[in-house]
Amino acid sequence: MGTDRRRPEILAPAGNMTCLQAAIDAGADAAYLGLGKFNMRARSSVNFSPEELPEAAARAHAAGVKLYLTLNSIIFESELDAMRGTIAAAAPHVDAFIVSDLAAMDACRAAGAAFHVSTQMSCSNSVAARALKAMGASRVVLARECTLAEAAAIARDSGIEIETFVHGAQCVAESGRCFMSHEAYGKSANRGECRQPCRRQFLVRAVDRWGRPGAADASRDAPPEFIVGPHTVLSAKDLCSLPFVDRLVNAGIASFKIEGRARNPEYVRETVSAYREAADAAVAGTFTRELADRLVERVSRVFHREFSTGLFFGRPGTDQFTDKEDSVACTVKRHCGIVTDYFAKAGMAQVQVQDAPIACGDLIQIHGSSTGVVELRVPGMRRDGETPAVAEKGTWVTFACPRVRRGDKVFRIDARG
Repeated sequence: MGTDRRRPEILAPAGNMTCLQAAIDAGADAAYLGLGKFNMRARSSVNFSPEELPEAAARAHAAGVKLYLTLNSIIFESELDAMRGTIAAAAPHVDAFIVSDLAAMDACRAAGAAFHVSTQMSCSNSVAARALKAMGASRVVLARECTLAEAAAIARDSGIEIETFVHGAQCVAESGRCFMSHEAYGKSANRGECRQPCRRQFLVRAVDRWGRPGAADASRDAPPEFIVGPHTVLSAKDLCSLPFVDRLVNAGIASFKIEGRARNPEYVRETVSAYREAADAAVAGTFTRELADRLVERVSRVFHREFSTGLFFGRPGTDQFTDKEDSVACTVKRHCGIVTDYFAKAGMAQVQVQDAPIACGDLIQIHGSSTGVVELRVPGMRRDGETPAVAEKGTWVTFACPRVRRGDKVFRIDARG
């Protein structure tokens, strides 16, 4: 490996304004988002509207954070004009586009807009990276099949910035070129519509009849069936690179990309802050196994499947698939209520409890589009001169709290039983 210790960009996912604010507060250098079309998370629930883009850009840029717009799905002939219009409208607000189609690259050049080549283009060697640079790309997001040694060689020999995924969900198809969802549901992963059939249990049944000795009736000769699961055949583990962040820094990777535009604000907060701390320690030469272990424990609090090292250390990856049900986070988030007022001079929040009760000493998080994610231990609570130890459903309380806003959601964070 090389010895390049430049500070890498921490690139955060943003599925909504709350996640964007959480990324900014956690130390991200850049964030990426989508507008509902032409990206690999085309579901409306994890995209910004065109009307929100100027505010998102202004908020990010005011904090010194870059903003990238994903336009990395396949684009059909009938969509060329709409794609060009999206780029032209968004170009004044974003720092770069993330694209995978040559037509989108052409549109970016025509608009004078910077663009990064998405992992969907499957760039996996320095020759391809140099060719993409000659086409005008300012960065290449490597194919997720690349090993760490290959990524280091491409970063050294290509003459272009290299970005790699470092954390989050992985697809059984690795770089995402999968037709399983299209076949099962008519929803293409290559159009950002994946319904994730790979995450489900499967029924395996023999095609023909299977006679069994001593069968008492014809029904005993029916083809045998087996439930395969849970989640053991096609469901890949999540990637976690925290234990070897120092090696990624030494490899000269310019940008560490965290997957998760469909995940929640606390995931963004924890993963971004963990990779920020790990990368800064690696640059400073203070990265240790103890720090990595502590940071892995931190990100284990939020939604994740079992962790793996992906394909960074060889193909095929070892221990690549999970046999666990969905998330194995060590904490669970329970909705408590909403902030009904904030008294800035006193630094006190008033909370209406609508669901799970809140007790003194509970770990809570407060989420909001302007607030991002605020986490604290509940100090002493007050209500009309009283100091209740527990605030039950249907009651309200006030307590000391960093700046939050009316309408913010309040959650209690419990250890998973």
